[in-house]
Amino acid sequence: MSASTSGRRLLAIVGSTAAGKTALAVRLAERLGGEIVNADSRQVYRGMDIGTAKPSAAEQAQARHRLIDVAAPDEPFSLGRFLDLANEALAGCWAHGVLPILAGGTGQYVWALLEGWDVPRVPPDPQLRAELEARAEREGLGSLVEELERIDPAYAARVDRHNPRRVVRALEVYRRTGQPISSCQTRRPPEIAWTAIGLSREREDLHRRIDARVDALVAAGLVDEVRGLIERGYGCDLPSMSGIGYRQVCQHLAGELSLAEAVERMKTETHRLARMQRNWFRERDPRIRWIDATNGDPFAEALRIVESELLP
Repeated sequence: MSASTSGRRLLAIVGSTAAGKTALAVRLAERLGGEIVNADSRQVYRGMDIGTAKPSAAEQAQARHRLIDVAAPDEPFSLGRFLDLANEALAGCWAHGVLPILAGGTGQYVWALLEGWDVPRVPPDPQLRAELEARAEREGLGSLVEELERIDPAYAARVDRHNPRRVVRALEVYRRTGQPISSCQTRRPPEIAWTAIGLSREREDLHRRIDARVDALVAAGLVDEVRGLIERGYGCDLPSMSGIGYRQVCQHLAGELSLAEAVERMKTETHRLARMQRNWFRERDPRIRWIDATNGDPFAEALRIVESELLP
């Protein structure tokens, strides 16, 4: 828990995708009278419900969810905007005496908020981005990663090197400001008392849950959701459509993959995402109270941690 004299409290539920964060957050919100603040970078987009595994209508009825459906699929959404909206949401919770529960697997969002990152508010440069993306297509993403390693080795060491958007954004900030993005991301820890609870699962159990989720998303109509987005003018080249599920279904609809191939790639990519998330949420991190949810219900232990560490 972070030391604080302000009386402002925050609970964070973190961990890999499909670990059970949403279900736990909803139950805790119901029990504690809290509100959930989304920290998933894909659930911010309107109309992208199935592929992002957005909380169901029933879950959203059980507890208020903030920062869901706050951007159109073709609207730029940055870390800076997330921080602005998240801090506004937290202030709203505290003003009404409500405990905010930050829930999501986007580690950059979670730690930027908890650690008080001061991120650069550099607006997107469409022309520069197009040039960098064309270079990545021509030379491979590795070429951009090599440049990033030269100009900003600190950021290159922790960024997802397989994520073109993150690599391009880092180069964009450098070229616009002359400063590496890591030097712009100073930290000023906020005066907040916070507790982070991490949900872990054994690898085989997590992979089973991931695979079952992917199958459920497809059965729930993911292909039709993507087709509908395309028909409304949201092209597959948008950053929002590059997420797991949307990218593979776009390839399927373009005739590049069979549905079975698309589903298999979704599962493989989600397994890889879970590994990347473990780099953000490490089980040896003393700031996170880990609960193994493989063989039991984590609710009672999570409630005990909250009541002993966070609530007055």
